[in-house]
Amino acid sequence: MNAALDQTHDPARRSWVPSANRPETNFPIQNLPLGVFAPEAGPPRGGIAIGDMILDIGAALDRGWFSGEAAEAAEAARGPALNDLLAQGNRAARALRRQAAALLDATNPDRGRAEADSGDILYAADTCALHLPVQVRNYTDFYSGIYHATAAGALMRPDDPLPPNYKYVPTAYHGRASSVCVSDSELLRPNGQYIDPDSSAPTFGRCQRLDFELEMGFLVGPGNARGAPVPVGRASDHIFGAVLLNDWSARDIQRWEMNPLGPFLGKNFGTTISPWIITADALLPFRCPAMRRPATDPQPLPYLTDTVDQAQGGLDIALAVAFSTERMRTQQRPAQTIIRSNSRYLYWTPAQMLAHHTSGGCNLLPGDLIGSGTISGPTRAELSSLLELTMAGKEPFELTTGERRGFLEDGDEVTFSARCSRAGCIPIGFGVCRGRVGCAPAYNLTGDQVRPR
Repeated sequence: MNAALDQTHDPARRSWVPSANRPETNFPIQNLPLGVFAPEAGPPRGGIAIGDMILDIGAALDRGWFSGEAAEAAEAARGPALNDLLAQGNRAARALRRQAAALLDATNPDRGRAEADSGDILYAADTCALHLPVQVRNYTDFYSGIYHATAAGALMRPDDPLPPNYKYVPTAYHGRASSVCVSDSELLRPNGQYIDPDSSAPTFGRCQRLDFELEMGFLVGPGNARGAPVPVGRASDHIFGAVLLNDWSARDIQRWEMNPLGPFLGKNFGTTISPWIITADALLPFRCPAMRRPATDPQPLPYLTDTVDQAQGGLDIALAVAFSTERMRTQQRPAQTIIRSNSRYLYWTPAQMLAHHTSGGCNLLPGDLIGSGTISGPTRAELSSLLELTMAGKEPFELTTGERRGFLEDGDEVTFSARCSRAGCIPIGFGVCRGRVGCAPAYNLTGDQVRPR
């Protein structure tokens, strides 16, 4: 973790793009996240969010705004996916970030030329489609939120909620990369086997207990060779940036299938991520110490221990979940915030997750996605899935319309947001990770389509 704050983090810096200077923006000039967008006419290409606009990286390169290492990074970021840029690592992203900031700076000596070029290199974000920023080839979901693990475990094992290995090893399972989708993609309710409470044998049908999980996603930059573990002290160099992640869960299907091999159909039908990658450099001002462990907890084994990572390997990111139903939208009621949490509640740091992932010799690839696990906090208002928040549906929460929810119903929309704030810094945000539950066809055991029940 060798990077330090530089001129791109200067809180006094302003942009000639007016919307980037508004206090409420997610994307001031101090952020400059990377993503893939498509204007109304044209294929997907790499972009940088600035206020309510998007900078076309390839077009800016063609007009001579990037040079040297930044030009090489911009070439790799033309799209339609950013994997080639991630492979170049944080140093390349830093060079691109610095020159993009100089281009967009209100004090740019060539501001007149920049503004003259703006018609060809800037697009209004609300006229563009946002795509997955990378081709996700592998997806691993960790279980690093200790308050979630405790609350969820207590529903099944009240006297002993945590697995015996939890405080020794960052546990995870390998998810399904093909069903990772970008924000605002419809989430179709899955089908699978589950057992009704009054039955002793399973049935096959539409999931009855659909849930969300509030997580962070970390995208791998440079990978590692097979058989070459990444030491925890260097693991941050392999983490390119972060997104919001909704690990949708079919709780009834998951519970029936979990033993002995863990999640399968209960998790593989959909994972939603936010479209903008908040780079490691943009997150530097918001690093914090790793979660403090009680004196009675075991210390991490040596291969998971690094002094610098313990001192600044955590992230202080305020997280929120907003909820709306079809009735709320029909009545033009705003989405209702039902959960607030913070990424400080991760028991294992991103570097520890990545180091452990590679410790057995696994080779990670640029663009691989690492989920943090559900980030719940110690209070009821910070429990970051419906499984915990409603005590597995036994204690539904109430919305402004009087509707009650234990689990998700068709038409429900879930929106994650995140914001980083610290004294002396300009706040930055992640945008949103949003998904609406759609009604997929139901099938019987012979594969024939049947009417949804």
